[in-house]
Amino acid sequence: MTLQTKVFGEVTIEEEKIITFPGGIIGFPDLTQFTLLHDEDDGIATIHWLQSLQEPGFAMPVMDPLFVKEDYNPEIEDELLKVLGEWKQDELLVLVTVSVPQELEKMTVNLKGPIIINGANRKACQVIVEGDVYKVKFPIYDILQARKAGE
Repeated sequence: MTLQTKVFGEVTIEEEKIITFPGGIIGFPDLTQFTLLHDEDDGIATIHWLQSLQEPGFAMPVMDPLFVKEDYNPEIEDELLKVLGEWKQDELLVLVTVSVPQELEKMTVNLKGPIIINGANRKACQVIVEGDVYKVKFPIYDILQARKAGE
């Protein structure tokens, strides 16, 4: 499948790279098919893009939460993960959405609403973590700058 995207221009998506969100994602319940794209020129590839296949103009920046919060380990009810089908812990990919405002110093990730992908069958869901342990707007600019500087 060939797709004209806003961020990457024209890209070809292989069938085995399609990720299905049976219930859509929060705020966009009708968008159910995505793929993960990344900038190959970015050596560390910290930020990836969750690109909608149904709405080519829609792509969300996402990243591995462990890159900015090494102890990230939310407790998620098994019931919420039923849409993933059968899964094993080592087959799950957890991502969080990144908010990039005009003032980059205010860049944040949403640790409260992780995206969970079953790598075995490419089914995914976005869940809300209960409690107040994790923030919706967790600041990451200083963390990324420190990583970039090699600290």
